[in-house]
Amino acid sequence: MKMFNWKINTLLFLGGQNISLFGSALVQYAITWYITLKTGSGMMLTAFVVIGFMPMFFISPFAGVWADRFNRKYIINIADALIAITTLIAALCCMAGYEKIWLLLMCAAIRSVGQGLQTPAVNSLIPLIVPQEHYVRINGINTTIQSLGNLLAPMLAGVILSFMAITSVFFIDVFTAVLAISIVFFLVRIPEQKEHETQSVINYFRDIKEGLRYIRNQPWLMGLIIGTTVFFLFVAPLAFLTNLKVVRDYGNEVWRLTAHELAFSLGIISGGAIMSAWGGFKNRSFSMGTGNILIGLGTIAIGFVPHFWGYIILMGLVGLVFPMFNVAEMSLVQEKVDQAYMGRVFSVFGMLSGALGTVSMLIFGPMSDVVSLNTLLKLTGLVILILGLPFFVNKTMKEAGLKTINMPAANVIE
Repeated sequence: MKMFNWKINTLLFLGGQNISLFGSALVQYAITWYITLKTGSGMMLTAFVVIGFMPMFFISPFAGVWADRFNRKYIINIADALIAITTLIAALCCMAGYEKIWLLLMCAAIRSVGQGLQTPAVNSLIPLIVPQEHYVRINGINTTIQSLGNLLAPMLAGVILSFMAITSVFFIDVFTAVLAISIVFFLVRIPEQKEHETQSVINYFRDIKEGLRYIRNQPWLMGLIIGTTVFFLFVAPLAFLTNLKVVRDYGNEVWRLTAHELAFSLGIISGGAIMSAWGGFKNRSFSMGTGNILIGLGTIAIGFVPHFWGYIILMGLVGLVFPMFNVAEMSLVQEKVDQAYMGRVFSVFGMLSGALGTVSMLIFGPMSDVVSLNTLLKLTGLVILILGLPFFVNKTMKEAGLKTINMPAANVIE
């Protein structure tokens, strides 16, 4: 008997995931700010980013195979449980007097493993429960919900760090993870995956090789991955080092860091809502290209702005245009990639995020201690701007943005 229609099922799934993400965002902000305020060092932030991304890079190829072969709901819950247990242990250690930077870095590493397991499963599960014509709408709504959590998370993290120990944030994360696991495990219904996707005997290297071959045989996907590679490589100063810009250029008060995060989150909330209602340009490639160009222009402008409130306005505007790129990209991949390879394709994007974020921070993090952050923002912003141009002129990308491959319909619960 069909207990849920796809809308209720999707609402439960996204609700559970965003509850978990909210707790994770609290921990991320708390640890980042703790390290920033305690050390003020680009090298220490680099260490945090590297340790937080590299485990995800190494686990992602296997996580993609598992997402294509096993029940994605179980993978998501196992990953949430791993993150929750790690956070609980870190909280108990801090309560016992071991509130050390190395403990926070170790916590970030294990949480990265959980994120690497979870991300391909979550992204490849959505097409199983959502009709294809609603991908952009659902991805836009999900972006808005996530950003709303990111809006509330820095405020709550700032309050907690101002009046309580960092362990309080850890316990909140454990609670939200348990709640999310319960919702997804007991309430969300996932259609059964095909027999060839759930076989028990897996040749990992063969399956990874097949996934890479599939990507190589899709020129539009190769182009998108190359563009994403460059984007991840040069977005690091905007994504990871603007906290340092706030501290160095405007002041080290927690409320300034909170305002910085709030501005960006409010921008993304508005941008996600716009994308959900509008859907972007008819050609997905044009949406991604426009998003890149505007992000690049905003990053360059941030490198010039001398006043804090001007900086806050620009961060909000950059956040506003981010969904134009990532919602269109996510929807295009979900529409065009075969379900049998969806997990492995998303694992490649996860690997790129982890590896290139790490490489970029190894370059720009130490550089930020000897070169002006404003200079780095101007140069990387220019590269991001130029990156948007091929989405308008490359024939393969333009055709991919317009055309839709009629894949076998997912067993969406009506």
